Amino acid sequence: MNLEFIDIAIIVLYLGFTVFIGMYISKKASSNLDSYFLGGKTIPWWVLGVSNASGMFDITGTMWLVSMCFVYGLKSAWLPWIWPTFNQIFLMIYLSAWMRRSDVMTGAEWLKTRFGAGKGAALSHQVVVIFAVISAIGFISYAFKGIGGFAAIFFPWDIPPNYYAVIIFTITTIYIVKGGMYSVVFTEVLQFLIMTIAAVAIGIIAMNEVTAGQISAVVPEGWKDLFFGWRMDLNWTGIIDSVNLKMEQDGFTLFGYFFMMMLFKGVMSSMAGPVPNYDMQRILATKSPSDAAKMSGVVSLVMFIPRYMMVTGLSVLALVYLGPKIQASGEVFDFELILPYAINNFIPVGLTGLLIAGLLAAFMSTFAASVNAAPVYLVNDIYKRYINPDGSDKLYVRLSYLVSFLLVVIGTLFGFFIDSINAIMQWIFGALFGGYAASNLLKWHWWRFNGYGYFWGMISGLVASLLMPVIFPDLQPLYAFPFIFIFAMIGSLAGTLLTPPDDENVLAEFYKKVRPWGFWKPIHKKVVQNDPSFVNDAHAGRDALNIIVGTIWQLSMVIIPIYMVIKEFDYMWMAVGVFILGSILLKKFWYDRLTD
Repeated sequence: MNLEFIDIAIIVLYLGFTVFIGMYISKKASSNLDSYFLGGKTIPWWVLGVSNASGMFDITGTMWLVSMCFVYGLKSAWLPWIWPTFNQIFLMIYLSAWMRRSDVMTGAEWLKTRFGAGKGAALSHQVVVIFAVISAIGFISYAFKGIGGFAAIFFPWDIPPNYYAVIIFTITTIYIVKGGMYSVVFTEVLQFLIMTIAAVAIGIIAMNEVTAGQISAVVPEGWKDLFFGWRMDLNWTGIIDSVNLKMEQDGFTLFGYFFMMMLFKGVMSSMAGPVPNYDMQRILATKSPSDAAKMSGVVSLVMFIPRYMMVTGLSVLALVYLGPKIQASGEVFDFELILPYAINNFIPVGLTGLLIAGLLAAFMSTFAASVNAAPVYLVNDIYKRYINPDGSDKLYVRLSYLVSFLLVVIGTLFGFFIDSINAIMQWIFGALFGGYAASNLLKWHWWRFNGYGYFWGMISGLVASLLMPVIFPDLQPLYAFPFIFIFAMIGSLAGTLLTPPDDENVLAEFYKKVRPWGFWKPIHKKVVQNDPSFVNDAHAGRDALNIIVGTIWQLSMVIIPIYMVIKEFDYMWMAVGVFILGSILLKKFWYDRLTD
């Protein structure tokens, strides 16, 4: 792809500006660990929410969403539940506030408030540090592989993809390492604004270039339907025959069964809470528990509408103008090429540079957030806790610089040896995150669950996740989740019931501070005995209803831009009505009842 001078200038100016910002605010970030990793807990909640949304607006995920929208139409709105996207609703309704009440710096440090300081607590602490560091390296490798291939498509110079990745990594690492959380958040907000402008522009261009009749002529019956039956009844024969092959390979044919599995995995994973990455870091960086809840709400509010304007815009442009060419060629098409095709053919000069800068920003946001979230576990939870508890703030911050740099180097080296983005993604979400749910679900909701149970549950889940692809290589990762979850649950229960309970004083302090709902009756009695005025204001039933309303509210923000871009305005206004009703209910039964 040949970029015009103005497009290249926009990209270069953007990259230069992000480095300048990182260097400019580095003094503010380097006063102590709390400032470096959590921004001193002074950053406004809505800024952290936009920053968090930016970190989730990655280009690889966007390219996947485009291919899904191209093939499945409105039904693609359900597919992000694989991750699941509605985990942000669980966080906003109750989990973010619970986590922020701990008033700690990391997920590993949080475990001390839950399990105390015994051997089981130490084991749980160590396993979550290992998990955090390995996942950070995995995400860095993923970003390395993705950004190299992305840059090689768009930039005109004949440079190998890995070299492009090294150059962009170097630029990004400078502002991350020097500026810490301050520079990451500031640049992510800037990146989100750029991406939003580009995304909305693509949606508008698609609406101007394509009519509703043109779309109807190039999609099969059912493509514009949101709801589904037991089977995915879309037949692309005679339109784009090769899409039928892709649908078979995706494994979504029995969509009703797939949806139930996706919902089960999503609920279990969401109730477990955030993994120790940038999502958790931003929760802990808020000023108060209520701010943490509002921050998680902002993520959904600002992310979906612009993102799906881009996704749908690129999809319909490709359907109308590229679809007939794919059918005529008779060849199997790589649907990830939809994005560069649409940019090359439909995006004007100037906006192309802004869009590519935005797409670069999306990758850099994910990379920056991962790099900034991991070093605190090694510096605060290992070095400061076990090696040098009396070091100076300056020493800890400088060591954080070094750890960040080393993690980038290690992640980059792994990136050189990875064959594909899909390979590292399958490893992260299948092997690494698959075994996380059981232990982290129990830690919130069952008083008897202890540090040993957490450790053995995490280990059991990780082993099961690693072995499942080896024993059953053809099994879809989503269908393997129940087996991994059961194996991890067995490890959690065995580790807990075969060892003594944790100190009840620690549990009472945790319960009084966090106020979770679940199986806490013996601890509740102990707390009330010591403090008769104590009232646990948690409401499981109300939280459950708010989660249902919030999930529908979030889904409405996915389908509104899809209906708008494909010009199905009657359905769009129905979705707008659902959004307004959901907002009113959440205002009354969630927002107005937030407490610290």
